[in-house]
Parts: sequence; C-alpha cells; structure tokens
Amino acid sequence: MISPDSDPFPRIQPVGFDGLLVSFADTMAEPSNRAALAFRNALDLAQWHGVIETSASLASAYVRFDPDQLPHKEIRSRVSELLGQQNWFDAPMPSGRKYWRVPTVYGGDFAPQLNEAAAAAGLTPDEVVRRLSDSRVRVLTIGFAPGQPYLGPLGPEFNIPRLQELTPMVPEGALVLAISQFVLFSGPTPTGWRHVGQTAFRCFRPETPNSFALTPGDEMQFYSVTEEDLENIRANDSDGSGGATYQEIGS
Repeated sequence: MISPDSDPFPRIQPVGFDGLLVSFADTMAEPSNRAALAFRNALDLAQWHGVIETSASLASAYVRFDPDQLPHKEIRSRVSELLGQQNWFDAPMPSGRKYWRVPTVYGGDFAPQLNEAAAAAGLTPDEVVRRLSDSRVRVLTIGFAPGQPYLGPLGPEFNIPRLQELTPMVPEGALVLAISQFVLFSGPTPTGWRHVGQTAFRCFRPETPNSFALTPGDEMQFYSVTEEDLENIRANDSDGSGGATYQEIGS
C-alpha cells in the first residue's frame, strides 16, 4: 500500500541506470523490516522478465533490472502497482524460514565486553545474559561480510552506542551488540560493536552448496552455555553448525 502524500513511505527511488530502491522507513523497526522482506519476496515471486536480482536491507528492498528488456517507466509502474496491493507493514513473512537455537558463551575470556555493555544498558551482567538468552531475534539483513547477519530488534535497553574506538579483532562466531541489534560475525574482523557472546556457529560455509547458512527472515535465539560446553562443541563440530539446531517456521 502506498502511503498518502503526507507520508513519504513507501518511497521508490532510482539507483543508477538499472536499479530501483523501495524504502519503507528511514530507520529500522520491526514493521519496516517485515515490509522490506515481504516485498522483496513478492518481487521474486512475480518473476518479471528483465529483472536481474533483488535484495533486502534493514528497511528497503532493491531490484536490479535490464533497461533494454524492462524500461524504467515500465518497471516503476509495475513496482508501484505491486506496492498498492496490500499493506506491506502487516504482510506475512516469506515462507521457508528457520528458527535457530545457538549455544553461546556470554562474558568471560570468550566475550570480554559483556560487563561494559551491561553498564551501558544500566543492568547487571547476569540480567543482560538472561535477557539476551531469552531474546528471539530476526535475521534483519545480511551484509558487510559474506553470510553475516544483522539481528534484532532487541529491547530498548540495548539501544547502546557503538564503541568510540575499534576493537582490533574479534573471532569468527563472535556475537556483538549495539543499537538494539546483534551482529554474528562470519569471520575474524575489527569492530566497533561490543563483544558480548561467543558461538561456534559458522555463518559462511564456502565448502557447501549453500554457502550462506542463514536467510533474511530466519529467527535465532542465543542461549547461554558454559565455556566447557562450547569447547566440547568445537571439538566435535564437523559441519559448522556449532551445536545449533533449527526448525522450520511459518509466517
């Protein structure tokens, strides 16, 4: 559904000579992310001749097309018509999603910035672990590095700022926290997000047919385990799952 003129969203904008961006908000929230994922799925299901690829970000959907096969005027008209078919902010999520439960060590030597994050949130470390362990978050988008998810939204108490200086390196499987989101790192990297948890989950598995373990719209829960548990998981992990289990979920 296209909003009244007083509301700028959803908004269609050109991106270069062969792309359109459909934005549902200028900041991420659950409804705008839902709309972006659902609309991207609708674009895929439409199977328009001339569409090269689609993707979704935190609050937008992108479509790239061949202007020789699908002129700008025509695809913009089609996108506008599709937008008007329903209220995308209330749309069902795409099918085929998974709910993952991932064993995670919070704090200690494995995730040394938990206490700092707790102080920023105004909570005790134990309470932070309880709340984060209980949180069921969505894969909002994948980006920055291959297969790497941004996850949320978390509660408003976790709307804490990024660090003022980069942490030189966190390992693959690091669970980091800022601005009411998690990022689960797909490889070793510097970061300005606080390292609060550590998993053995591999997001990027280039040796497999489906190299990205996660899909936008999947849901995840990072439940607390001991350091010994994680070491045992690592010693017996042959497929990169890091002890995680999943089940299929609906809308």
